[in-house]
Amino acid sequence: ATEPCCTRTTSTMPKNAANTVVESPAKKAKAAIAQKRVLIADAIDAVCSDVLTAAGVAVDRKTGLKEAELKAIIGDYDGMIVRSATTVSAGVLEAAKKMHCIGRAGTGVDNIDCAAATRRGIVVINTPGGNTISAAEHTCSLICALANNVAQADASMKAGKWDRKKYVGVELQGKTLGVLGLGRVGREVVSRMQSFGMTVVGFDPLFPAEMARKLNIEPVTAAEAMRRADFLTVHVPLLEETRNMINAEALASMKPNVRIVNCARGGIIDEEALRHALDNGQVAGAALDVFESEPPNEDEWPLIKHPKVIATPHLGASTEEAQAKVAQEIAQ
Repeated sequence: ATEPCCTRTTSTMPKNAANTVVESPAKKAKAAIAQKRVLIADAIDAVCSDVLTAAGVAVDRKTGLKEAELKAIIGDYDGMIVRSATTVSAGVLEAAKKMHCIGRAGTGVDNIDCAAATRRGIVVINTPGGNTISAAEHTCSLICALANNVAQADASMKAGKWDRKKYVGVELQGKTLGVLGLGRVGREVVSRMQSFGMTVVGFDPLFPAEMARKLNIEPVTAAEAMRRADFLTVHVPLLEETRNMINAEALASMKPNVRIVNCARGGIIDEEALRHALDNGQVAGAALDVFESEPPNEDEWPLIKHPKVIATPHLGASTEEAQAKVAQEIAQ
């Protein structure tokens, strides 16, 4: 009988094969990675460095660099990780001769010139899910603080005053929450604020209307969401079409005494128009976690210091849990 082909063996092993060490593909890959260098340009949880170092990547932490300083060293790196403090301009990318990838530990990538990166063949990645819960919880806390004048009453107490009548608030139950943007954060905000008994109208051209209805969100246009809202919360990215989306005209169309929260991106609200609307009483209060410039420019401080404004220094993702999540995800 013919021997089945699957049982035949033919040895072609060289005589000295017993002394030859063959590296596994995984070991070869790790050796290749070991030649790569990554710059961490913003403050980020140490787990990021740990993950990269464990994979054999050489990591340098150099934060607070000015653009000229960044240009001077960026050519030495294969990869770069930033948060929101560092701006990766076209000029910086021009100097990044070895760069293959830029990681944004967070959601938005508006501090990176993505068009310039694409022209140079540099991949830009982010971690959109890592800070979702923290950003949503911060938004909800600001909505509640606006409703009950928490920050203003706290400041008054610390100034030695006891003025209950001045800080009478409003209930959230039965109020309409307008949501601009039904992405991850927007939907998490909706689910939490619905537990307060709020009715939700939402705008998002990319989110299917039928899905919105299943979440008890009435899908509407941006203009209608702004017109109908007692509380308006912003969760859209900063794009050319969303820049100054909430302008003087939009503010004038809103209900008197509307309250506005922005934990998304500075530049979506026209800050000067908002200040005028606060002054004339059209807007009862605003809670802002983001600003056109960060840190704010001198001309932004009158809005920040306005007595009807609660301001926080971009704390939406500043929790221990979110910091660890985005750091680990971007490194991986």
